[in-house]
Amino acid sequence: MKKRNMMINIISAIFIFLFVYTALSKLYTHKLFAQSLEETPIIGHIGIYIAILLPLIELGISLLLLIPRTRKWGLYSTLTLMIVFTLYIGYMIVFTPNRPCTCGGVIEKMTWTQHLVFNIVFTLLALAGVILVFSK
Repeated sequence: MKKRNMMINIISAIFIFLFVYTALSKLYTHKLFAQSLEETPIIGHIGIYIAILLPLIELGISLLLLIPRTRKWGLYSTLTLMIVFTLYIGYMIVFTPNRPCTCGGVIEKMTWTQHLVFNIVFTLLALAGVILVFSK
């Protein structure tokens, strides 16, 4: 039981760091982030709304992960968000030849394929967190 709780705490901490880092990066470069989203074929005209909403969602999920009582919902939300991000990147790789980079910080230095692998690994980590919290 202690090992499981420690693993849940570690996974939660990893995602808190990841989401706070990426949210702050998006907020810091908000105008550029919004402009990049508006140039994306799948998002386009709603890019300005996503540019506002996405960092808030990432910070909200971080808060859910931080509070032990809401950590389960935070992990479910993390898994959902990571699946959405991973599907989006996969879609962009397969269907969009001109891909504007909408990521921030260190992640924007990755190629799209590297980012896809990164997201798959983190999606599996989120799934592990959900499985651990579900089997409590």
